[in-house]
Amino acid sequence: MARMSGAPTGARYVDQRSYTVAESLADLRGPTSGLVTLDRWLDWSGDSTYDLNDPGDLQVMYQTVLNQAATDADLRRWLDGATLMRLWPTLWLPARLRLLWQARLPELVAPPERLAG
Repeated sequence: MARMSGAPTGARYVDQRSYTVAESLADLRGPTSGLVTLDRWLDWSGDSTYDLNDPGDLQVMYQTVLNQAATDADLRRWLDGATLMRLWPTLWLPARLRLLWQARLPELVAPPERLAG
């Protein structure tokens, strides 16, 4: 008797979850410093205030917005294009979410490092 090692492709929640992806990094003009409190539909943790001057808070806030945004307006309100570019390589994101953003915004894909010499 054969045993399946997991759910078939497309049957898992992660395969069906929809994500909102920005049309352009230039459209993202959200705050870049200070304290912000995310809308309850983005962060319902009970502690939805982030200090954007703190690198850890900044990273967690960006991860939260990227994962939970339901509209382009959410992205435009909370994210900044230049900050997203800077943080992109270090953000902890679901693989599918990362691929969707990189497919639409190839500038997020870091160029391969060149060998010295």
